[in-house]
Amino acid sequence: MSAKSPAVVMLRRNFKHVARNPTSVFNAILMPIIIMLMFVYMFGDAFSVGVDYIDYATPGLILLAVCYGLGGTATAVNSDMTKGIINRFKVMDVSRGAVLTGHVIASVLTNVVSIAALIGVALLLGFSPAASFPDWLGVAGIVLLLAFAAGWLTVALGLAAKSPETAGMAAVPLVMLPFFSSAIVPAEKMGPGLRQFAEYQPFTPIIETVRGLLNGAPETGTTLTAVAWCAGIAVVGYLWASATFTKRA
Repeated sequence: MSAKSPAVVMLRRNFKHVARNPTSVFNAILMPIIIMLMFVYMFGDAFSVGVDYIDYATPGLILLAVCYGLGGTATAVNSDMTKGIINRFKVMDVSRGAVLTGHVIASVLTNVVSIAALIGVALLLGFSPAASFPDWLGVAGIVLLLAFAAGWLTVALGLAAKSPETAGMAAVPLVMLPFFSSAIVPAEKMGPGLRQFAEYQPFTPIIETVRGLLNGAPETGTTLTAVAWCAGIAVVGYLWASATFTKRA
């Protein structure tokens, strides 16, 4: 792909916007680390999970890190739409795919930086995965697939919102959903109702897949369920984003 192609130009533009926004950097990179320190040092001893809590929590916190920067992506997408920048791109004959894909890839790259920082801190805190090299490749694949899927869904939410403020709020359910999964504690330790919700919502099989890979013991059934959820979310997000962009632009 040429360095001057519309997709690369849009990616460079969006990534620079993220890097220059302290709030986005804090939410995407520093907040997951703060949450890790809080749960491991403040609450870790309160949870009985059968293994060192840092080993249990890290897979869930990796997936939580994917979601923490989504509010900034939704706000950026909506700002482009509501401030007329999209119309300027249309005059410049920049394709719809380049505009939307630029936001998605910028979100994925931000997630890569965030997760790398989070894993580095986890290793300093005593995280000791048993994953082999193929297992790590599997972790990378699942995390990137989720980041891609969540990116498209977030772009769709940003396009559908009426203002940048409501766009940021629209991403809040995606940020909160991992907390109601097996990320922090096993689903079976939750109360009735919440336990069933945690077991059947999309983040739990994704987290359990990453946890199994990091433990060196992946489960095929859980992995297939996780991939199916990610693929479904990506398709829904892409179709919704494309339709909304066409309608509003």
